[in-house]
Amino acid sequence: MSERFLITGALGCIGAWATRQLLTEGVPVVAFDLGASRHRLELVLSEEQLADVTFLHGDITDPAALDRALDEHGITHVIHLAALLVPLAKADPPRGALVNVVGTVNVFEAVKRRAGIRGLAYASSAAVYDAADGARVAEDADGHPVTYYGVHKQANEGMARVAWLDDGVASVGLRPYVVYGPGRDTGLTAGPTLAMQAAAGGETYRIPFGGRMQLQYAADAAAAFVEASRTATEGAILRNLGGPCVHVREVVAAIEEVVPEAAGTISWDDERSLPFPEEFEARAPVSTPLERGVRETIELFRRTGT
Repeated sequence: MSERFLITGALGCIGAWATRQLLTEGVPVVAFDLGASRHRLELVLSEEQLADVTFLHGDITDPAALDRALDEHGITHVIHLAALLVPLAKADPPRGALVNVVGTVNVFEAVKRRAGIRGLAYASSAAVYDAADGARVAEDADGHPVTYYGVHKQANEGMARVAWLDDGVASVGLRPYVVYGPGRDTGLTAGPTLAMQAAAGGETYRIPFGGRMQLQYAADAAAAFVEASRTATEGAILRNLGGPCVHVREVVAAIEEVVPEAAGTISWDDERSLPFPEEFEARAPVSTPLERGVRETIELFRRTGT
């Protein structure tokens, strides 16, 4: 059967890469986003691919807009990525809760009303955990978030469980951690990518945190969401993305391996660590080695002059 995907938050980093994968497969994509800038899509898509995207200026806090998007475009699968990230949710807690929680409820309700939708994947986050939850946590561990964003994502995980139990709405929720790659330019954990971009452009940069963390290449993260939407047929599944667990100094070393002249220009703040566990257990971790992901990211930045 033919597929047609709706991606909320398609103008973001993972959304852009998921759009790229689907278009490469020949699958139509409807990009549903309240934003206006297409710079991330323009970074990872060819002009021909960009022309094939159906753009809808839409707000997930508006149920009627979601209904129209799903009905008018014959959507079969939904990837829900739209959210206000940690800094924006902190700056405006009421708006953050409206977008991150009520918006997600709206997506689930819209899917519930349509038998023709065959799969729903949504973005949770490593932020549902605190560093005090342990250096390495299992997928079924209880989390104790310390940010509004993390609380919102934890609420969404619970809502997804109830949506399955009460209404039979199947879903797969994925918890990304430090996603990096072209297009990752905002959010608390964008530092590694911004460092790669700075090195590609011959500029200095200081990553605003140190310590160990788990990295996921944007193309891998996007592929995981596409796969999750296709397999969301039963239950309310939760999965960590997994990936290589490295210290920030290893990220900088990988950058310097690709750009030797950047040696000494990229630094980090060892006095500040991310407020999350270092590593998450995952049944199917993303697989791109850090060195290859860093090289591909810097090469794309160089090609595009960004």
